[in-house]
Amino acid sequence: MLVGATAAGKSDWAARWFDPDQVVSSDRLRAVVGTGERDVRASRDAFEVLDLIVAKRMARRLLTVVDTTGLEPARRAAWRALAERHGVPAHAVVVEAPAAEVRRRNRDRASPVPAKVVAGQLREVEGILYRLTGEGFAGVHPAGPVELVPPAFVTAPQAARRQQEDPMPLRFGLQVSRFDFAGHPATTAGELAAVARAAEDAGFQSFWLMDHVLQIPQIGREWEDMLESWTTLGFLAGVTERIRLGTLVTGITYRNIAHLAKIVATLDVLSGGRALCGVGAAWFEREHRLYGWDFPPLRERFDRLEDALELLPLMWGSGAPRFAGRTTAVEAATCYPRPLQERVPILVGGSGERRTLRLVARHADACNLFGDPDTVRRKVAVLREHCAAEGRDPAAIEVTHFAPARVVAEGEPREGQGAASVEEHVGRYRELAEAGVQTAIVGLSDAGGAESVARFAPVIAAFRDGRPDADEAAARR
Repeated sequence: MLVGATAAGKSDWAARWFDPDQVVSSDRLRAVVGTGERDVRASRDAFEVLDLIVAKRMARRLLTVVDTTGLEPARRAAWRALAERHGVPAHAVVVEAPAAEVRRRNRDRASPVPAKVVAGQLREVEGILYRLTGEGFAGVHPAGPVELVPPAFVTAPQAARRQQEDPMPLRFGLQVSRFDFAGHPATTAGELAAVARAAEDAGFQSFWLMDHVLQIPQIGREWEDMLESWTTLGFLAGVTERIRLGTLVTGITYRNIAHLAKIVATLDVLSGGRALCGVGAAWFEREHRLYGWDFPPLRERFDRLEDALELLPLMWGSGAPRFAGRTTAVEAATCYPRPLQERVPILVGGSGERRTLRLVARHADACNLFGDPDTVRRKVAVLREHCAAEGRDPAAIEVTHFAPARVVAEGEPREGQGAASVEEHVGRYRELAEAGVQTAIVGLSDAGGAESVARFAPVIAAFRDGRPDADEAAARR
């Protein structure tokens, strides 16, 4: 929250260092609920709206800059308590200017604040930095240059030190979700091959694609390039040597399940035993509509998913048994050649605690979770409960985590989701490892190609002990 007299420059400072959507200004809200920014009669309503906005943003743990004078101790205490309740660190930033300059700026305004009010504010600001330090803020700062550290990385330096002093293992996968390389589509094959080779060189152990035929709205526009996933994985098998290949995740409504088993087995054979099979209940209704696929209710999609979890291993195993499931039946589970791996690992996407994680406990080799370490820790505990109910050892299930991320060098702007330094990423992934994650899947939040991938190598190197040795890798094939 900003603290300073009227016309001290608080709004100018906030506009310089923060996005407009991150700033909640009492002056601007007076203009919304009154006749203008200086409509003092609208102050009460403006602060009611301001408090509501701040409360909603804190509930979502969003970076919020409260642009008021900040000179009322009761208001400061209320906002600080709200932030604490939602686990958000509250900082006070004191914006000061020479008294004469403050008075001049105020006089030059179309609707100046009464001089007596400004004089009182200037007296209140004297020594405010010292007084604020006793109010329990996470930090009290004079206004100056700002480097934004996302909340996820606030505790990263301490966690990075723990990783350096007492290393924990962690494997890494890379997900690519954009294909708008410079010069695409003519350059797509070469650029994508370079990305995959860079991933191998950087130490990524798996390479993942989304299973979509339209770009999803969370990433871009539907007219952007989107490659068909399993065709692309076959191409990648031919330009890589070691990295494992899979989808995060195959929508179970997009293909006949037995046909999917054949596709995965083919990839496994041609890649030398490197296939991974991610599956999920599917969600993108517009994609189904445009391509003429059925989009049944969620309950039926989950039934189809459970059929897949039972049928896929039969298709890849010995013999050719008949299968009759909830939504799917095959006369004989016939698939030749069999995969080279004794069992192609099956990952289930989604982290619903009642049904998805129960299906993981019953059938899958891996799950994929989202969220901060506390969320992951809770999901892992739920998964263990389901494993106990199913009589299954939770150690048999790999916990993976997906999040967008990119490495930025010192002085570079933090552009893109999850942009942070190497040290911050090491700390963040250490916290996820402590929460139970065994493989971190990195979704690069830019389309910078191989160079962006290579930047992740130092992060992976900090968890080098997490790499399986050659014998373990061979055992998986």
